[in-house]
Amino acid sequence: MPVVDISASAEEFDADPYAFYERMRAEGPVHQIILNAGDTVPTWMIVGHEEARRALNDPMLSKDWRASGNFPDIQLSAVNSNMLESDPPHHTRLRRLVSREFTARRMEGMRARIQQITDELLDAMAARPERGGDLIETLAFPLPMTVICELLGVPDLDRARFRYWSNEIVSPTSPEANSTANQMMGAYLVELIGAKSKDPGEDLLSALIRTSDEDGDSLSPDEVIGMAFLLLIAGHETTVNLISNGVRALLAHPAQLAALRADPDGLIDGAVEEMLRYDGPVQHTTYRFAREPLDVGGTIIPAGATVFVSLSGADRDPARFADPGVFDIGRAPQGHLAFGHGLHFCIGAPLARMEGRIAIRSLLERFPDLAEDPQAGPRAWLPGTLMHGVSRLPLRW
Repeated sequence: MPVVDISASAEEFDADPYAFYERMRAEGPVHQIILNAGDTVPTWMIVGHEEARRALNDPMLSKDWRASGNFPDIQLSAVNSNMLESDPPHHTRLRRLVSREFTARRMEGMRARIQQITDELLDAMAARPERGGDLIETLAFPLPMTVICELLGVPDLDRARFRYWSNEIVSPTSPEANSTANQMMGAYLVELIGAKSKDPGEDLLSALIRTSDEDGDSLSPDEVIGMAFLLLIAGHETTVNLISNGVRALLAHPAQLAALRADPDGLIDGAVEEMLRYDGPVQHTTYRFAREPLDVGGTIIPAGATVFVSLSGADRDPARFADPGVFDIGRAPQGHLAFGHGLHFCIGAPLARMEGRIAIRSLLERFPDLAEDPQAGPRAWLPGTLMHGVSRLPLRW
């Protein structure tokens, strides 16, 4: 099997990963790949929808990199004590404890506040004399950042510093910058959890510190740090790109935009699901490791191999979605994998959906002449293969 060297075409891949996935799927549902320049051992990527769905629920694909032996030089820290980097029964225990506090009722209770934050941000956009600017700076970043900070109880967070750390963690400009950002984030969270322990509030982070189940089990200090790390990063980065990618898709498809404007009540929910399928924020999962040889679509992935599941590749699979390259907000939305599948399905999916629906609907209602800025120049795509989106989205309104 030939190895697909994505790193050799990094800029092309950042701009249009779907062309790569299409070529890969045409040859089969699983491939050996080189993701990063300098990698000497190929990893594996699953791009077929049915194969991806099975892999996401396969207990023979471990999420615990510590047990894989593939990263002997990585220093373990408290931020690694989270659900995303664990397997059952440890994952089951963490998810149960976190789910006690990360409830649908708590999320639904945020609805009015999310609308208020959105309206305030749109007011500020409307007040700009230039009637334009970067949508990420004005709405797509500050909305989910404010929401997750208020939810967790960290309203005084240095947003500029945090955004830099977060960007380097999910879309690193270099391995050194990624490592430094992880260390700085970890140090900040240690200090934050210590302060919350001494002076708890009614926020989610305080609730995680004090939560326990019927047997008296509770999260350890390191586990609270790990969960805070996961919720802060995943709780805003993905929604930033959901909003910005969704707006880009609408502006690129005027007929779909007109349909949504004409019937927002009937179409906004399906429109957000189609945005997630068509150009979701997360391209592929984080590391998985084969506990034993696995047959995926007739290809044997060897034991010990590092495996990525391409959510974006799976969601453009014509075997699952008719005309997958067509953006259609009236499409039946069931079945996309943008939030994953199985026991690692995104716990924050209801919150992300709510923020996306409120932000995009309110933006379109407020600014009927919303358009891309023709003077903006070429797009600046996020680097790396984990996230897909732009670092700036200049618009006129």
